[in-house]
Amino acid sequence: MVTFTEAQLMAWLAPVFWPFLRILGVLSAAPVFSARSVPMRTRIGLALVIAVCIQPALPEPPTLSLNDPRALGAVAQQLAIGLSIGLAARIVFAAVEMAGEIIGLQMGLNFAGFFDPATGGQASTVGRFYGNAVMLLFIVLNGHLLLIQAVAASFATLPVGDGAWVALRRMPLHELGGLVFGYGLWIALPLVVLLLFVNVVLGIISRIAPQMNVFAIGFPLTLSVGLVGITATLPLLAEPVRQLMQRLAALYGIG
Repeated sequence: MVTFTEAQLMAWLAPVFWPFLRILGVLSAAPVFSARSVPMRTRIGLALVIAVCIQPALPEPPTLSLNDPRALGAVAQQLAIGLSIGLAARIVFAAVEMAGEIIGLQMGLNFAGFFDPATGGQASTVGRFYGNAVMLLFIVLNGHLLLIQAVAASFATLPVGDGAWVALRRMPLHELGGLVFGYGLWIALPLVVLLLFVNVVLGIISRIAPQMNVFAIGFPLTLSVGLVGITATLPLLAEPVRQLMQRLAALYGIG
Protein backbone atom coordinates (compact mmCIF):
# COMPACT_ATOMS: atom_id res chain seq x y z
CA MET A 1 0.00 0.00 0.00
CA VAL A 2 1.41 3.36 -1.06
CA THR A 3 1.37 5.98 1.68
CA PHE A 4 2.61 9.53 1.81
CA THR A 5 2.67 12.26 4.40
CA GLU A 6 1.23 15.76 4.30
CA ALA A 7 4.74 17.19 3.98
CA GLN A 8 5.40 15.07 0.90
CA LEU A 9 2.06 16.06 -0.64
CA MET A 10 2.74 19.77 -0.09
CA ALA A 11 6.26 19.38 -1.48
CA TRP A 12 4.75 17.96 -4.69
CA LEU A 13 1.96 20.52 -5.00
CA ALA A 14 3.71 23.71 -3.84
CA PRO A 15 5.81 24.27 -7.02
CA VAL A 16 2.58 24.36 -9.09
CA PHE A 17 0.03 25.56 -6.56
CA TRP A 18 1.56 29.00 -5.83
CA PRO A 19 2.18 29.91 -9.50
CA PHE A 20 -1.34 28.68 -10.29
CA LEU A 21 -2.90 31.09 -7.78
CA ARG A 22 -0.84 34.03 -8.99
CA ILE A 23 -1.57 33.34 -12.66
CA LEU A 24 -5.26 32.89 -11.90
CA GLY A 25 -5.26 36.35 -10.33
CA VAL A 26 -3.60 37.76 -13.45
CA LEU A 27 -6.14 36.17 -15.78
CA SER A 28 -9.00 37.45 -13.61
CA ALA A 29 -7.92 41.09 -14.04
CA ALA A 30 -5.80 41.24 -17.21
CA PRO A 31 -7.24 42.59 -20.45
CA VAL A 32 -8.64 40.13 -22.99
CA PHE A 33 -8.59 37.21 -20.52
CA SER A 34 -10.88 38.89 -17.98
CA ALA A 35 -13.65 39.50 -20.52
CA ARG A 36 -17.05 38.07 -19.70
CA SER A 37 -16.90 36.06 -22.91
CA VAL A 38 -14.04 33.98 -21.45
CA PRO A 39 -15.54 31.24 -19.21
CA MET A 40 -14.16 30.75 -15.72
CA ARG A 41 -13.30 27.12 -16.52
CA THR A 42 -11.14 28.32 -19.41
CA ARG A 43 -9.24 30.71 -17.12
CA ILE A 44 -8.67 28.02 -14.51
CA GLY A 45 -7.50 25.50 -17.09
CA LEU A 46 -5.23 28.03 -18.79
CA ALA A 47 -3.77 29.11 -15.44
CA LEU A 48 -3.00 25.49 -14.56
CA VAL A 49 -1.33 24.83 -17.93
CA ILE A 50 0.81 27.98 -17.68
CA ALA A 51 1.78 27.17 -14.07
CA VAL A 52 2.95 23.68 -15.05
CA CYS A 53 4.92 25.04 -18.03
CA ILE A 54 6.77 27.83 -16.17
CA GLN A 55 7.33 25.89 -12.94
CA PRO A 56 10.85 24.60 -13.88
CA ALA A 57 12.07 28.19 -14.41
CA LEU A 58 10.83 29.47 -11.03
CA PRO A 59 12.78 29.55 -7.76
CA GLU A 60 12.04 26.92 -5.16
CA PRO A 61 8.92 27.98 -3.23
CA PRO A 62 8.57 27.49 0.52
CA THR A 63 6.68 24.43 1.70
CA LEU A 64 3.89 25.49 4.04
CA SER A 65 1.74 23.07 5.97
CA LEU A 66 -2.03 23.20 5.64
CA ASN A 67 -2.20 23.93 9.37
CA ASP A 68 0.37 26.74 9.14
CA PRO A 69 -1.18 30.17 9.84
CA ARG A 70 1.02 31.60 7.08
CA ALA A 71 -0.70 29.47 4.43
CA LEU A 72 -3.83 31.65 4.29
CA GLY A 73 -1.70 34.78 4.08
CA ALA A 74 0.36 33.25 1.27
CA VAL A 75 -2.82 32.44 -0.69
CA ALA A 76 -4.04 36.03 -0.29
CA GLN A 77 -0.60 37.29 -1.29
CA GLN A 78 -0.55 35.31 -4.54
CA LEU A 79 -4.02 36.46 -5.53
CA ALA A 80 -3.22 40.09 -4.64
CA ILE A 81 0.02 40.10 -6.66
CA GLY A 82 -1.72 38.44 -9.61
CA LEU A 83 -4.56 40.95 -9.57
CA SER A 84 -2.04 43.80 -9.36
CA ILE A 85 -0.15 42.54 -12.42
CA GLY A 86 -3.43 42.23 -14.33
CA LEU A 87 -4.60 45.70 -13.30
CA ALA A 88 -1.24 47.17 -14.31
CA ALA A 89 -1.69 45.63 -17.75
CA ARG A 90 -5.09 47.29 -18.02
CA ILE A 91 -3.32 50.67 -17.94
CA VAL A 92 -2.52 50.11 -21.63
CA PHE A 93 -6.21 49.68 -22.46
CA ALA A 94 -7.39 52.47 -20.17
CA ALA A 95 -5.06 55.03 -21.78
CA VAL A 96 -6.19 54.22 -25.33
CA GLU A 97 -9.86 54.07 -24.37
CA MET A 98 -9.54 57.46 -22.66
CA ALA A 99 -8.09 58.83 -25.90
CA GLY A 100 -11.11 57.45 -27.74
CA GLU A 101 -13.46 59.12 -25.27
CA ILE A 102 -11.72 62.48 -25.76
CA ILE A 103 -11.83 62.16 -29.54
CA GLY A 104 -15.49 61.14 -29.43
CA LEU A 105 -16.26 64.16 -27.27
CA GLN A 106 -14.59 66.49 -29.77
CA MET A 107 -16.40 64.86 -32.69
CA GLY A 108 -19.77 65.11 -30.96
CA LEU A 109 -20.29 61.35 -30.89
CA ASN A 110 -20.26 60.87 -27.12
CA PHE A 111 -24.04 61.24 -27.04
CA ALA A 112 -24.19 57.98 -29.03
CA GLY A 113 -23.42 55.86 -25.98
CA PHE A 114 -24.46 52.25 -25.54
CA PHE A 115 -24.28 49.49 -22.96
CA ASP A 116 -21.00 47.61 -23.22
CA PRO A 117 -21.49 43.99 -22.09
CA ALA A 118 -17.73 43.50 -21.78
CA THR A 119 -17.39 46.10 -19.01
CA GLY A 120 -20.96 46.33 -17.75
CA GLY A 121 -21.09 50.11 -18.22
CA GLN A 122 -21.74 52.82 -20.77
CA ALA A 123 -19.28 53.23 -23.62
CA SER A 124 -19.06 55.56 -26.58
CA THR A 125 -18.67 54.43 -30.16
CA VAL A 126 -15.20 55.89 -30.65
CA GLY A 127 -13.97 54.66 -27.25
CA ARG A 128 -15.15 51.14 -28.01
CA PHE A 129 -13.50 51.28 -31.44
CA TYR A 130 -10.18 52.28 -29.88
CA GLY A 131 -10.63 49.57 -27.26
CA ASN A 132 -11.00 46.91 -29.94
CA ALA A 133 -8.00 48.33 -31.81
CA VAL A 134 -5.74 48.21 -28.75
CA MET A 135 -6.94 44.68 -28.02
CA LEU A 136 -5.68 43.55 -31.43
CA LEU A 137 -2.43 45.49 -30.94
CA PHE A 138 -1.96 43.92 -27.52
CA ILE A 139 -2.02 40.45 -29.07
CA VAL A 140 0.08 41.43 -32.11
CA LEU A 141 2.76 43.01 -29.91
CA ASN A 142 2.88 39.85 -27.73
CA GLY A 143 1.28 41.48 -24.73
CA HIS A 144 -0.03 38.10 -23.57
CA LEU A 145 3.52 36.75 -23.54
CA LEU A 146 4.63 39.82 -21.60
CA LEU A 147 2.10 38.97 -18.91
CA ILE A 148 3.53 35.46 -18.57
CA GLN A 149 7.05 36.89 -18.36
CA ALA A 150 5.86 39.37 -15.72
CA VAL A 151 4.42 36.56 -13.61
CA ALA A 152 7.62 34.51 -13.89
CA ALA A 153 9.79 37.54 -13.03
CA SER A 154 7.57 38.46 -10.08
CA PHE A 155 8.53 35.25 -8.26
CA ALA A 156 12.12 36.54 -8.09
CA THR A 157 11.23 40.10 -7.05
CA LEU A 158 8.14 39.22 -4.98
CA PRO A 159 8.77 35.73 -3.55
CA VAL A 160 6.11 33.66 -1.84
CA GLY A 161 5.79 34.29 1.87
CA ASP A 162 6.96 37.93 2.06
CA GLY A 163 3.51 39.14 3.06
CA ALA A 164 0.85 40.58 0.81
CA TRP A 165 1.17 44.18 1.97
CA VAL A 166 4.95 44.15 1.76
CA ALA A 167 4.75 42.85 -1.80
CA LEU A 168 2.14 45.39 -2.87
CA ARG A 169 4.15 48.28 -1.42
CA ARG A 170 6.99 47.29 -3.74
CA MET A 171 4.70 47.62 -6.78
CA PRO A 172 4.14 51.38 -7.41
CA LEU A 173 0.71 50.94 -8.97
CA HIS A 174 -0.38 54.38 -7.80
CA GLU A 175 2.28 55.91 -10.04
CA LEU A 176 0.78 54.26 -13.11
CA GLY A 177 -2.43 56.29 -12.88
CA GLY A 178 -0.68 59.28 -14.43
CA LEU A 179 0.17 57.18 -17.48
CA VAL A 180 -3.52 56.91 -18.34
CA PHE A 181 -3.89 60.68 -18.65
CA GLY A 182 -0.46 61.31 -20.15
CA TYR A 183 -0.64 58.70 -22.90
CA GLY A 184 -4.36 59.23 -23.44
CA LEU A 185 -3.82 62.91 -24.20
CA TRP A 186 -0.78 62.06 -26.33
CA ILE A 187 -2.84 59.72 -28.51
CA ALA A 188 -5.79 62.11 -28.77
CA LEU A 189 -3.78 65.33 -29.23
CA PRO A 190 -3.49 65.27 -33.08
CA LEU A 191 -7.23 64.87 -33.55
CA VAL A 192 -8.03 67.36 -30.79
CA VAL A 193 -5.90 69.99 -32.54
CA LEU A 194 -7.42 69.13 -35.92
CA LEU A 195 -10.99 69.37 -34.67
CA LEU A 196 -10.18 72.55 -32.77
CA PHE A 197 -8.97 74.07 -36.03
CA VAL A 198 -12.24 73.01 -37.71
CA ASN A 199 -14.26 74.66 -34.94
CA VAL A 200 -12.21 77.85 -35.25
CA VAL A 201 -12.84 77.89 -39.01
CA LEU A 202 -16.56 77.39 -38.44
CA GLY A 203 -16.54 80.25 -35.95
CA ILE A 204 -14.87 82.53 -38.46
CA ILE A 205 -17.39 81.51 -41.14
CA SER A 206 -20.27 82.26 -38.79
CA ARG A 207 -18.89 85.79 -38.29
CA ILE A 208 -18.24 86.39 -41.98
CA ALA A 209 -21.53 84.93 -43.23
CA PRO A 210 -24.12 85.15 -40.43
CA GLN A 211 -26.85 83.98 -42.77
CA MET A 212 -25.17 80.58 -43.05
CA ASN A 213 -26.53 78.02 -40.60
CA VAL A 214 -23.31 76.82 -38.95
CA PHE A 215 -25.15 74.27 -36.85
CA ALA A 216 -26.46 72.58 -39.99
CA ILE A 217 -23.02 72.11 -41.52
CA GLY A 218 -20.93 72.01 -38.34
CA PHE A 219 -21.82 68.52 -37.15
CA PRO A 220 -21.46 66.76 -40.54
CA LEU A 221 -18.18 68.56 -41.18
CA THR A 222 -16.77 67.81 -37.72
CA LEU A 223 -17.84 64.18 -37.98
CA SER A 224 -16.32 63.79 -41.46
CA VAL A 225 -13.03 65.41 -40.48
CA GLY A 226 -12.91 63.30 -37.31
CA LEU A 227 -13.40 60.05 -39.24
CA VAL A 228 -10.72 61.04 -41.75
CA GLY A 229 -8.40 61.97 -38.88
CA ILE A 230 -8.98 58.65 -37.13
CA THR A 231 -8.15 56.82 -40.36
CA ALA A 232 -4.96 58.85 -40.80
CA THR A 233 -3.72 58.59 -37.20
CA LEU A 234 -4.69 54.99 -36.44
CA PRO A 235 -1.34 53.58 -37.73
CA LEU A 236 0.40 55.84 -35.17
CA LEU A 237 -1.34 54.03 -32.30
CA ALA A 238 1.27 51.26 -32.20
CA GLU A 239 4.06 53.45 -30.80
CA PRO A 240 2.33 54.65 -27.58
CA VAL A 241 1.00 51.14 -26.96
CA ARG A 242 4.53 49.75 -27.38
CA GLN A 243 5.92 52.33 -24.97
CA LEU A 244 3.22 51.54 -22.41
CA MET A 245 4.10 47.86 -22.64
CA GLN A 246 7.78 48.73 -22.15
CA ARG A 247 6.87 50.67 -19.00
CA LEU A 248 4.96 47.64 -17.79
CA ALA A 249 7.95 45.39 -18.52
CA ALA A 250 10.30 47.72 -16.65
CA LEU A 251 7.96 47.63 -13.64
CA TYR A 252 8.62 43.89 -13.23
CA GLY A 253 12.26 43.96 -14.26
CA ILE A 254 11.82 42.33 -17.66
CA GLY A 255 14.61 43.16 -20.06
